[in-house]
Amino acid sequence: LMHQETLQYILQRLPFDHKRRPESMPPYRFDGAASSVSVTVGGGPVVLGADFDRIPFGWDNEFPELEIEVDEFAIDRTPTRNSEYQEFVEDGGYERQELWRDEDWRWRQRVGLEHPVFWIRDDGGLRYRTLFDSVSLDRVADWPVYVSHAEAEAFCRWRGGRLATEAEFHRAAYTTPDGDARNHPWGEERPAEGFGNFDFRHWAPTPVGCFRDGDSAWGVSELVGNGWEWTGTVFEPYLGFSAYVSSYPGYSADFFDGLHHVMLGASWATPTQLIRRSFRNWFQRHYPYMFAKFRCVRKT
Repeated sequence: LMHQETLQYILQRLPFDHKRRPESMPPYRFDGAASSVSVTVGGGPVVLGADFDRIPFGWDNEFPELEIEVDEFAIDRTPTRNSEYQEFVEDGGYERQELWRDEDWRWRQRVGLEHPVFWIRDDGGLRYRTLFDSVSLDRVADWPVYVSHAEAEAFCRWRGGRLATEAEFHRAAYTTPDGDARNHPWGEERPAEGFGNFDFRHWAPTPVGCFRDGDSAWGVSELVGNGWEWTGTVFEPYLGFSAYVSSYPGYSADFFDGLHHVMLGASWATPTQLIRRSFRNWFQRHYPYMFAKFRCVRKT
């Protein structure tokens, strides 16, 4: 199931004349985005990971369960959308070295990156590359922008914020102001169509926050679905980690190298079987091809 999603990254990059959009595929959705505001999430305990005996399956990096404290923070209600990121590009964000880590700046220069790889620049202006089509960027202004971790961090610095930590994401997504814990941002119901854009129902992004039934108890939208979400947390083992030595010893351990960052949530191409609170995804900072969004966090 995980490789099924990864294959879409390859399909996304194939030339348009090498593929054909199926007639059965649903039309793109362009309206219904939620407003962009800041939401305050109170500090308190948050549970990461899972108890080995309480879920039917999990990868080794999901265990064991641990509880930590998180300070109060402010988080964007919706992920950063294409129109917001376009302001960053037009303000010279890709030419301002002070917004980038040194290694990220060298990478950007080496590959000649001037905007997200999902955008296409032609004589008519900027366009957006979907799986099968090229769409005017103006049409998808409210879709989440998909970028690498390095680009997301540069944007957050430009906005005077930062990426959420793994624990802050969990606090915003899976806790309530009363201190209760949830299995999903919306509650205990299993992932279903009304809660977000996942499980290949749209085969493309949708306007950010348009599935309001999926909001968390804090009122934060789209923490699951429409794109994996970058965090500022380096992918590392939880205290007490034990590798699956007999079955898959290198599944996680090979990537505890300080070069990968945790992504949480789900994308439009994530099957519901993979949507669980403890699931952790990860990619390198400079990999730009996955369906990964982000939002900004600030101190209160």
